[in-house]
Amino acid sequence: MNPETHTLLDQVITPADLRELNEDQLPQVADELREYLLQAVSKSGGHFSAGLGCVELTIALHYCFETPHDRIIWDVGHQAYPHKILTGRRDRIGTIKKTGGLAPFPKRDESEFDTFGVGHSSTSISAGLGMALASTHKDIDRRVVSIIGDGAMTAGMAFEALNHGGSLNPNMLVILNENQMSISPNVGGITKILARMMSGPTVTNIRERGKQLMHRDSRVWRFMSRWEEHVKGMIVPSTLFEEFGFNYLGPIDGHDLPVLIRTLRTIQTVEGPNLLHIITTKGKGYAPAEEDPVKYHAVGPFDPDKGIVQTTPVVKPSPTYTQVFGQWLCDMAEQDERLLAITPAMCEGSGMVEFAQRYPDRYFDVSIAEQHAVTLAAGMACEATHPVVAIYSTFLQRAYDQLIHDVCLQNLPVLFAIDRAGLVGSDGPTHAGSFDLSFLRCIPNMLIMAPADENECRQMLYTGFQHQGPAAVRYPRGIGTGKAVEKAMRQIPIGTAEVVKRGNSVAILAFGSSLEPSREVAIRIGASLVNMRFVKPLDADLIHEMADGHNLLVTVEENAVSGGAGSSVNELLCAAGVVVNTLNIGIPDRYIEHGSRDDCLSMAGLDANGIFEQVTNRLKELKEPLICSEKSKL
Repeated sequence: MNPETHTLLDQVITPADLRELNEDQLPQVADELREYLLQAVSKSGGHFSAGLGCVELTIALHYCFETPHDRIIWDVGHQAYPHKILTGRRDRIGTIKKTGGLAPFPKRDESEFDTFGVGHSSTSISAGLGMALASTHKDIDRRVVSIIGDGAMTAGMAFEALNHGGSLNPNMLVILNENQMSISPNVGGITKILARMMSGPTVTNIRERGKQLMHRDSRVWRFMSRWEEHVKGMIVPSTLFEEFGFNYLGPIDGHDLPVLIRTLRTIQTVEGPNLLHIITTKGKGYAPAEEDPVKYHAVGPFDPDKGIVQTTPVVKPSPTYTQVFGQWLCDMAEQDERLLAITPAMCEGSGMVEFAQRYPDRYFDVSIAEQHAVTLAAGMACEATHPVVAIYSTFLQRAYDQLIHDVCLQNLPVLFAIDRAGLVGSDGPTHAGSFDLSFLRCIPNMLIMAPADENECRQMLYTGFQHQGPAAVRYPRGIGTGKAVEKAMRQIPIGTAEVVKRGNSVAILAFGSSLEPSREVAIRIGASLVNMRFVKPLDADLIHEMADGHNLLVTVEENAVSGGAGSSVNELLCAAGVVVNTLNIGIPDRYIEHGSRDDCLSMAGLDANGIFEQVTNRLKELKEPLICSEKSKL
């Protein structure tokens, strides 16, 4: 079906239009919406299988609740594409994740229907509880609905919110959308409990009986739902959510629109905190996505008739930094049996699939629990093992206290392999690793490295693993410079930088991924160039040498300028009483919006042109002559 030829879906510009339809028309809307999503995302790319699984739920929520007056909060937001389509953004869905296009996740300044900005997991119940309590305080009659997946329910924050909310009796609904997936298949005890709750003939019979009772008056429904829970308590491990103080109903089929609508309308008559447990299929309605929801979680353009077709490239591309880490992890584990590896539910994203297959007894997926991941590593390190925590920069932020208190304060040998450092491109500011250098370098005992290429990444991982204390290697998303990766592993002398080229009165100190664009600028203006390699400790001797021999010292990093690597250079010089003109270039004090990675670097002034412009402007202020090479023109 062509996205431009819909019938009922054409009539739905906003949820108010959806509520004008007859209920028996909604299954057709669901079919058209699912087909539209398939056709649109297959052309543009984007998050896919999660949205397919939430089509009926999205329709039912906007049909039963008076949105945007009633609040709907999506957890993470991978599943919110159908929500965006039904809330006035259908014609722009093809621009999602692109520069100037729709954001990849719900965003408050994009639409009044996006009631809470998301991107990280397990925030929806806390945010919904806050909205419900604020509405009560202001005496506003409003319903609040928080949708959370069983993957996101593995995070402690979700249970903190349930624990608090159940004691306050707010008018809110939590919808637990169980599909046994986060990005990857779920792991852990909560997943096992939910799986047992939804299985077995007795529970199935109770569920079917509940469907028949949904249309009756609320007193009967409340009595039967309580009775249902007591029966379930005899055959499942726990009446967990009831004990938190939430009135539990379910599980029900999340793809059965009539049952969903009946259930939601009944719940609207019940005061206090309610939790509805629904069962859905990630990738629902598109067979390839149902069979492999991980592969179809986030996609590039593809032919919907053929699905994603793996092609063999004629020339083997350079490995990504993630792949370099994954290979190093396997090689290091083969050499050293002390190595244990931890991930907070990001096996594929962090490049750990091969390791998990080869060393299953040394691989630990802790689910979406970054705080636990870091303290777990600390405990392992206390027992003469050497844990490696593979984590995205933006997710490490969620475990900052554990990093300080449990790892660094005790000076434990834990290696942090920090992926997606710097600007990540299409996922936008929620996933950008803009702050790790700033928040890491102020922690005592921390060793921090930033590789400029793929081979340096491998050698830094080895160096950090040999270090008898906390160490971090932070590297960007995607491929690097194409530098060949050496099989042999060697230690880099800690705190040593290297001079790439010597030049005139300007010295550029480049950290990590900023080396290559800085190289272009250094060639053009004839500047000295240093690959700093270490953010902590700095190569103090070389920095002093550069300060003594140059009139302008420029630091470049793919991290926030505030408190970043450039700030550490300034502090070092200030402490030594050295006065030199400096320019710190990095991510400016604002959030860089989504787009291609190249566009994001350009917006931040971190591509070669942006660096060149900032350096030349500073030289003009200093009335320094600019020496340009005729060979290299930007």
